[in-house]
Amino acid sequence: MSTFSYLALGDSYSIGEQVPFAENFPNHLVQILRKKGFAFYAAEIIAKTGFTTDELLHAIENTITLKTYDFVTLLIGVNNQYRGRAVVDFEIELKQLLQKAIQFAGDKPSRVFVVSIPDWGVTPFAEGRDRKKIAEEIDVYNYACEAIAKKYRCNYINITASQREDGNKEIFLVSDGLHPSGKEYLKWAQKLADAFIKQL
Repeated sequence: MSTFSYLALGDSYSIGEQVPFAENFPNHLVQILRKKGFAFYAAEIIAKTGFTTDELLHAIENTITLKTYDFVTLLIGVNNQYRGRAVVDFEIELKQLLQKAIQFAGDKPSRVFVVSIPDWGVTPFAEGRDRKKIAEEIDVYNYACEAIAKKYRCNYINITASQREDGNKEIFLVSDGLHPSGKEYLKWAQKLADAFIKQL
C-alpha cells in the first residue's frame, strides 16, 4: 500500500496562525484522510504569516524539499490584497507558483489544489474599514485564482463562501479576531479531503 506525500504552500492560513499545529488545515486534512484508510506522511508546509506571492516564491527557492509530492495545495494572495498590490502582478506571480506546484506534483495538475482566499473583511479585525471594498477586492483576486487554476488544469477549492458566513463568529476565530480557528480549518480540510479522494 502506498503512503502519500503532501506539500502545503501558503501564508498564515496554511500554517494556522495562533492555532495548535495539529489544527491547521493541512494537518486536519491528513488526519481525515488517514481516518478514511489512506496512508499519508505528515504534511510538509512552506508558509509564513504575512507572505505575499513573491515572498512565497523566494521561500520555496530557499527550502529543501522532496523532488515530488503526491498532492500540493496553494493558498496565497491575501497579503497582496492587504498591501494594496495590483492584481496583474499577483497573476504573474501566481502563475509562477502554480508552475512550481505542478512540478512538485510530478507534472500532474490534477494533484494540485488552489484554495480560495478568505475574506478578512468579515472579521472583527476589519472593524472601521471598508468591508465592501475588501470583499470586492478579494473577489477579484479569487476570480484570478480560479481562472489561472483552470488554465493550468488544476483544481480550485472555494472556501470563501462558507468562511464569509463564519468569519464574524467567535467560535470560528482565534483571539486576534482575524485568523480562523481550528473549527474553521476543519471545514476547509473536509472539503479538500473529498477532492483529494477523487484523485486517489
